[in-house]
Amino acid sequence: MFMSLLDNDQYTFTQQQAIMKLGHSTVPVVMEFRCRTEGVDLSAFTGYLRDYIERLGSIALTRDEYDFMRSLRYFSAEYLNFLKYFRFDPTMIYMYPEGKNLILKISGPWFNAMPFEMPLLYAISEQYALINGHNEFWHNQAMSRLNEKTINLPLDFKFADFGTRRRACSFLHDSIVQFCAKNLPKNFVGTSNLYLAKKHNIKAMGTMSHMWGQAHQQLNYRLIESQKMAFENWIKVYRGDLGYALADTINTDAFLRDFDDPLFYKLFDGVREDSEPDPIAFGHKIINFYIYRGINPKTKTIIFSNNLNFEKAKSIYNELHNLINVSFGIGTNLTNDTGKDTRLDIVIKMVRCNGQPVAKISNAPGKTMCDDPQFVSYLKSVFSIK
Repeated sequence: MFMSLLDNDQYTFTQQQAIMKLGHSTVPVVMEFRCRTEGVDLSAFTGYLRDYIERLGSIALTRDEYDFMRSLRYFSAEYLNFLKYFRFDPTMIYMYPEGKNLILKISGPWFNAMPFEMPLLYAISEQYALINGHNEFWHNQAMSRLNEKTINLPLDFKFADFGTRRRACSFLHDSIVQFCAKNLPKNFVGTSNLYLAKKHNIKAMGTMSHMWGQAHQQLNYRLIESQKMAFENWIKVYRGDLGYALADTINTDAFLRDFDDPLFYKLFDGVREDSEPDPIAFGHKIINFYIYRGINPKTKTIIFSNNLNFEKAKSIYNELHNLINVSFGIGTNLTNDTGKDTRLDIVIKMVRCNGQPVAKISNAPGKTMCDDPQFVSYLKSVFSIK
């Protein structure tokens, strides 16, 4: 691990800035860890994680990191002056083993809770890879596999590194980003990891996560208006910068109903898809949405980021790239493809905001996350989801 405040995905900081500007920094939230990989025993990780969380508390933004963030025009001086004094608070973490499961919750002000998501996920992912034997040989295997996977990519095939949360180790992550930046300059468009973007002088990627839409379900808006207000508030803060709307906090149909406003479909540069079982069908649905509103789809972009490997991404590219701009965020298959069983499907999602339940439903039933089944049912009825 790099033990840097910037060893985090950019969307952590863009959302943190947005909630500060909108006056939501102190809103109380609860975030929960979930491992979707069956049969994995994570109960023994608690001791390691407690020590690691204590070490996180000593991390602060360095002067050169501050200067780097100042160079990104969408971060304001006001926010960065707050960030200079930000510290992780270990007392916000509630964790214990339960059978083979790891119960892990983050509870506290939204501004302070959100940055824990990525460091906790990659700490678990790296420790799991380590105890399963990740070593220099596996590192070399991963680099060899990456070379094979990226031979003869089409010139306008664009992809970014979205692999911070489930990487096998930080050293491998660094090597992969460096390889892609050096050897695939026409294909590799950047990384979601701010530390590596700074280190390798490449573009930082990332806008909003599901947490942004979820929180708006309990930020004193009518529930039916919550998704629209999430988009509108993003525009209030970024004025057209970072213009990709996440399409699956509820599901695609609910997203398109709420996105059907010229303010949104004209101003946003495109959409990001993160849970669609049939991404090609999703792509055609988005293309038709733009066409019917008099928008040339080639002026917009879809970013696909749902459990991608290069073969799956190339099949989507082949089907859609002549109709709309496409780009791909590749995560686990990029930063944890060692040829060995070192991968975990792990997430941390918001489950409470302002003391009330929130939910991510998405397009894939296995990705629904909420601690209140009654709220999920109510949310589905409000948004007319079968």
